[in-house]
Amino acid sequence: MRILIATDAWRPQINGVVRSLEMLAKHSKELGGEIDFLTPHEFRNFPMPGYSEISLALAWPSQIRRWLDKGYDHIHIATEGPIGHSLRSICLKEKICFTTSFHTLFPEYIHARCGLPPFIAYSFLKRFHNASAGTMVSTPTLAHNLDARGFRRLLRWSRGVDHQLFSPDKAITLSFPRPIFLYAGRLAIEKNIEAFLTLDLPGSKVVVGDGPAASNLRNKYHNVNFLGSMAPAELARIYASSDVFVFPSQTDTFGMVLLEALSCGLPIAAYPVMGPLDVVGDSNAGILNSDLKSAALEALYVSRDSARNHALSFSWENSARQFMDNIAYAHGASTLKMDADPWLLKQVYLHSENMRVGKNQ
Repeated sequence: MRILIATDAWRPQINGVVRSLEMLAKHSKELGGEIDFLTPHEFRNFPMPGYSEISLALAWPSQIRRWLDKGYDHIHIATEGPIGHSLRSICLKEKICFTTSFHTLFPEYIHARCGLPPFIAYSFLKRFHNASAGTMVSTPTLAHNLDARGFRRLLRWSRGVDHQLFSPDKAITLSFPRPIFLYAGRLAIEKNIEAFLTLDLPGSKVVVGDGPAASNLRNKYHNVNFLGSMAPAELARIYASSDVFVFPSQTDTFGMVLLEALSCGLPIAAYPVMGPLDVVGDSNAGILNSDLKSAALEALYVSRDSARNHALSFSWENSARQFMDNIAYAHGASTLKMDADPWLLKQVYLHSENMRVGKNQ
């Protein structure tokens, strides 16, 4: 099956969306999937105002239409940016079956940056995604939240981790005083990083990553060890060599860094919110507490073996299988009349999800 995935997020960005799509392309081949990507590299683009690391493509439907002449069996729209919006308009106009995925809580991000009430952005996103044959979401908590907001035809698409790359045997000796509390991820206001940096904790705080808030955080927190961006192999060594991974975000839909840390045997300390609730839950692989300091200190006593073993229940192979199954189901469901009984249509999707999705996968 030839699949075209449109994404406004792509290299050189380093984030969960890009990583998920790259691993999907790799592992879907074993399931008969052949994936091409339509990315900002195909168009003129410009830096996103206030967030120069992200490029926005000048993509018009007339420029994108030629891609569909290559004979794809399915169209998937991964992001709600200019590329995704233009391809969506073509699919609707020409009655082409397509799916979407919901990766990021942009309404909360926008609210954190400029104060815009989240319901305004959710209205746009609901309209965007509900036009598709199915919207893929990474966790049950996200599916529940979106369902309550009126999003329809929600399908589970979990994530995985490379257990060989992110492994406890990558540990090295770090020169920081122990215990070492680590955060890795994008340095941006919506990640709530200061909730970690202001904690009164023993030992050392280490931060890996870059982003629009990096300069301000470096200047403000001189007692924190900022290591900048790292390649996956370097990051794996830091994970395996730290004592606790502190995840202060309350707006991540999944948090792939959680799986990477766990796969290296690094226990998690986080808030009991979407992402940590779904990845860690009651697995004994970390501590979830509304008091982040208590969570961080308690996580020091969590078994590293428990963390590693829990991560082994997630794989990119199963993630790719879910994605391919969702596509097959969407094409079957798209033959139903979209104005059919909403309750009946919802039950069809929920039945498919329940039959296909395991506890974590």
